[in-house]
Amino acid sequence: MMGRRAMLGGFTLAGAAATGLIRPSSVALAAGSYGTFLADVRRQALGMGLSEGIVDAALKQTREPNAKVLKLDRHQPEFTLTWAQYREKVLTSAKIEAGRTAYGTYGNTLAKVTSETGVDQQPIMGIWGLESYYGRITGGFNVVDALATLAFDGRRAAFFRSELLNALKILNEGRITPAAMSGSYAGAMGQPQFMPSAYLKYARAFDGSSRADIWKTVPDVLMSIGNYLAKSGWRTGEPWGQPVRVPASLTQSQIGRSATRSLKAWMEAGVRREDGSEFRRGDVEGAIVRPDGEGGEAFMVYHNFNVIRRYNPSDYYALGVGLMGNLTT
Repeated sequence: MMGRRAMLGGFTLAGAAATGLIRPSSVALAAGSYGTFLADVRRQALGMGLSEGIVDAALKQTREPNAKVLKLDRHQPEFTLTWAQYREKVLTSAKIEAGRTAYGTYGNTLAKVTSETGVDQQPIMGIWGLESYYGRITGGFNVVDALATLAFDGRRAAFFRSELLNALKILNEGRITPAAMSGSYAGAMGQPQFMPSAYLKYARAFDGSSRADIWKTVPDVLMSIGNYLAKSGWRTGEPWGQPVRVPASLTQSQIGRSATRSLKAWMEAGVRREDGSEFRRGDVEGAIVRPDGEGGEAFMVYHNFNVIRRYNPSDYYALGVGLMGNLTT
């Protein structure tokens, strides 16, 4: 989700395998004033009315800047990927099979999520799969430790300090214990990889309680993803997009996410569905995304495609979510 990690797709894939080393002396020098930094965070949190006991228990999760977090944050090699390479990397047969198994287990849960949020099952499954491999990979960092390290480091201090305080708010509400609040090195939490601010805004418990568990309770995970998409403007029953055939007469400069036309107009320009047939309706507005340029795969995308991009602002990501959802439900 945006803000929690380097943007995936369209351009680069960052953070895949951190390289380089943080010199021990740099961490040691930083640690000299880390206590002062934590004391200031503590004062601010208590000034917000948070429980002294909770704040102290949370800040005990971090004693010095986490060298591994700093290494991952500072050294994110960027590998330029084509859409075809990204698709092969993300939409693996193993992940698709895992998604179908998960859907078989939680189909009834998803039906209720759809009923309550108005969000279709496919994008929820797609996001769950891409974000955490259906709960298998959620990150092994303590969120307070990671966020405190990054807030102290200073590169994006204001953002990470705000997220740290949001994490303390979540802990103050008793939704999870400080030791159990795990996530990525950048503070993205649980199976949907919500930053703390996103959790406070979108997390929703399946049973209607105030304590959504996005770490271990799958119904809460699915309801929270559904709620995020609902609040982002999802239109029930409308597709996110579909593969299409684009004639050679349409150049790359004539298409793109902002080049919206009616399907009638696209058909007049020679665009057809993947099987070569015409679109059933001509009044629907859509745009063509062709990530690898002329000769590559092309997709007609609609309003809900842009809603998925609210979760992560990348065409690659949104296409991956849409296709994974279609393949697993």
